[in-house]
Amino acid sequence: MPSIAQNLSVTDLLSSLDISTSAPNAGAYDGQWFGNGEQIQSFNPSNGKPLATITQASDADTQRVLKAAKAASKVWRNVPAPERGRVMRLIRNAIDDKVDELGMLITLEMGKIVTEGRGEVVEFIDVADYAVGLSRSIGGTVVPSERKKHFMTEVCHPLGVIGVISAFNFPIAVFGWNFSLALITGNASIWKPSETTPLCALATTKIITRVLEAEGYPGALCGLMIGGGSVGAALVESKEVDLVSFTGSEARGKLVGAECAMRFKQSLLELGGNNAAIVLPDANQDLALRSILFAALGTAGQRCTTTRRLLVHSSIADTFIASLVKAFGSATKRMGAPEKKDTLIGPLHSKLAFEGYSNAIEQAKKEGGKILFGGEKWTEVQDELKGGNWVIPAMIRYDTFEGIEIVRKETFAPILHITTFETLEEAIEINNSVDQGLSSALYTQDMNNVFQWIGPEGSDCGRLLYDRSTSGAEIGGRFGGNKSTGSGRESGGDSWKQYCRWHTATINWSNEVGMAQGVVFE
Repeated sequence: MPSIAQNLSVTDLLSSLDISTSAPNAGAYDGQWFGNGEQIQSFNPSNGKPLATITQASDADTQRVLKAAKAASKVWRNVPAPERGRVMRLIRNAIDDKVDELGMLITLEMGKIVTEGRGEVVEFIDVADYAVGLSRSIGGTVVPSERKKHFMTEVCHPLGVIGVISAFNFPIAVFGWNFSLALITGNASIWKPSETTPLCALATTKIITRVLEAEGYPGALCGLMIGGGSVGAALVESKEVDLVSFTGSEARGKLVGAECAMRFKQSLLELGGNNAAIVLPDANQDLALRSILFAALGTAGQRCTTTRRLLVHSSIADTFIASLVKAFGSATKRMGAPEKKDTLIGPLHSKLAFEGYSNAIEQAKKEGGKILFGGEKWTEVQDELKGGNWVIPAMIRYDTFEGIEIVRKETFAPILHITTFETLEEAIEINNSVDQGLSSALYTQDMNNVFQWIGPEGSDCGRLLYDRSTSGAEIGGRFGGNKSTGSGRESGGDSWKQYCRWHTATINWSNEVGMAQGVVFE
C-alpha cells in the first residue's frame, strides 16, 4: 500500500518538511537558521532535475555554529541522563511522525528505492530507542582496590562537541547513529552532510531542533553546517570539537585521522569496504544467491557494505554463476524511478559515480576480466529519466584475482568481481588480501567452517556474516571495520563510550597513606 508521501508532489513533500522550493534554504543552524555562503542546488539523480536551492555556510557562519555548539554543550552536560533520555524519546517520536516523508526525501535526493529510503529513517528511530534505554544504564564501574579502605571507580563525562561528517549514501542514518549516542552521553553535535544531499540534513535538523527548543534546551545541540571542504576542515581543526566522526573515502579519511591525531583529538573513521562473499560446495545455494543479489545490487552498489567480490568454489562455480547471471537479468528488468513501488534498482547518485563505474569497467577489461553481464550505460531508460545517472550492473569473471588491481579498490557502483577457489583456507586468504576490512560473508552448512571463518585465522573484517549478506546492519551490534576501513565503532555495543572522557577516581576513606604494589615510604 503506497504511503502518504508517495502521493505527494515534490513541492508538497518538501513543504511538509519545511523546505522551500521557491527561495534559497538557509544552510547553517546554531539556534536560528542563516547562511551567507555560496548557493548550491540539490538534484534528483533519477532525472537530473533540481529539487531546491540552499545557501551554504560561510567561514564566518561556521565559526558561529562552532561557538554556539560549545556553549550548548556546557548546558547539556549538566542535565541528568534520564532527562536526556526523555528528550531523546521525544525526538525519536518526531522522526517517526515523518518517517515516510523523510524516506521519500532520501529516495528523491539520494536515489534509494522506497523501502530502502524508509528503512534508513527506521534505522535512526531504532538507534534512538537504543539511546533512550542507555539513559538509565550508562555509567562506569567499581574497581576493587588493593589498598585498605580505598574506593576506586571509573567515571565517564561528556566529551563536549561531536563533529559528524557524513556521506551521500546514508544521508540520515549515519548522523542518527552519532547524534543519538552523543546526545544521550551529554554532548552537542555539529553535522556537516554531503554537499549532494543537503535537503535530507535540513529536514532532519529542523525536526530535531524543534523538539529541543520546545523542551527549553538549545537548538545548537544539533548544529548544521552545509558546505564544502572548508567546512569539514573547520570541524577537524577547531579546538571547539572534541571528536570527529567521518564517513567517506579512504584517501580523505586518512587525512582526517592524521589531522585529528596531530591535535590530540579523537576520531571515528568509517571508510572503504571491499567486501567478499564466499560460497562453499555445501552451501544453501538458493539462500546464497538471494543474499548476494541484494548485497550486490542494493542501493545500486553504493553501500560501504556492498558485496564487490564473489568467491565461488570451483566445483559449483559454473552452475552458481549462471544462476546469478539469470538473477541479475531479472532484477535489472525492475530498474527505474526509485519512487515507484516495484523498482528494485535506482540510479547512481552522481555523474562522478558514473565516471567511476565506466573507468572501472575499462580497467577490468584491460586486466583480463570477462564481462558476464552488464557493464555499460543503461540506454533503454524512460524519456523522463534520461537526465539521470543510469548504468546496468556488471558481473565480471577472472581466472584469478592475483595481480588484478581493480579488485583491490572499492568502486562505489554495482560491479561484482568473481573468481573461484579450491579450499576455505585459500578463500580466506583471498578475502584478507585487500587493504579494506569491513564486511565478509560465508555460505556453508558445516559449522566447522563457520568457526574457522570467525576464528583468529579467519576473516579479518570487522563484520563476519554467516548465511546472510554483507550488506545491512542491525543497530544492536557495533558497526565498523579494520585495516584501511578505519577505526572505532558506531551504533550498538559499547560504542557510546567513545563519546565520553573517562576518569579513574580513587577515594581514601582511611587515615593512612595508602601504598600499592608493596611500596613502603616511611
